[in-house]
Amino acid sequence: MEALRKKARITRVITIASYIGLMLLFTLWYMVIHPLEVGKPWVIWALHVLPLACFIPALKSGNPRSHAWLCFVLLLYFIEAVLATTTSVETRIFGAIYTLLTATLFTAAMMYARWGGRFAKASQQAEKTSD
Repeated sequence: MEALRKKARITRVITIASYIGLMLLFTLWYMVIHPLEVGKPWVIWALHVLPLACFIPALKSGNPRSHAWLCFVLLLYFIEAVLATTTSVETRIFGAIYTLLTATLFTAAMMYARWGGRFAKASQQAEKTSD
């Protein structure tokens, strides 16, 4: 049970770190490095950040099921990241970092959903047997 707790803690830390990194990447790219010449850059920034921001309460609570739902949403971000990497020379570095962060976040959230769920289940069973 201790091994599950340790795995869940490590993947949770990686999940939160890559989540924050992805949000910072969007902020830097769309607001500072490559703002749109025409229009308002905050609109594109908001379209990228708001769906992820909906998962802040879920990440705070540490609910494994919410982490699994985050993985489903991240699939759309991964598609965009790969396209940014392969379509334009000026977005290649952004796309590579974006792809790396998205893949890391997906993997860590998926593994936390697995190990965190198993740890929660084992903890509940241990409480029932101790009563």
